[in-house]
Amino acid sequence: MTELPEHRIKRLAMRSMRRGIKEMDIILSAYATENLAKMDDAKITLYDHLLDENDQDLYQWVTGQVVAPDKFIQMIAEISVQMQSAKV
Repeated sequence: MTELPEHRIKRLAMRSMRRGIKEMDIILSAYATENLAKMDDAKITLYDHLLDENDQDLYQWVTGQVVAPDKFIQMIAEISVQMQSAKV
């Protein structure tokens, strides 16, 4: 069974808010709210895969402590820029 696009967006928004560490809840929920509805299917799929990653790794990637894997570099850069401009 294929997931409807609106259900997928809602599921990813919830996964963005309920991460495990509060910092990532705040950072990813802000990113999801601002961007999920505008993403194409390929980018939503990439974001879905990004949410499978460990919070500690994600936090280090977003804050620039560690370079993200190649497949996530662009998205992590977008999240970082948004985080900096929002001063999350």
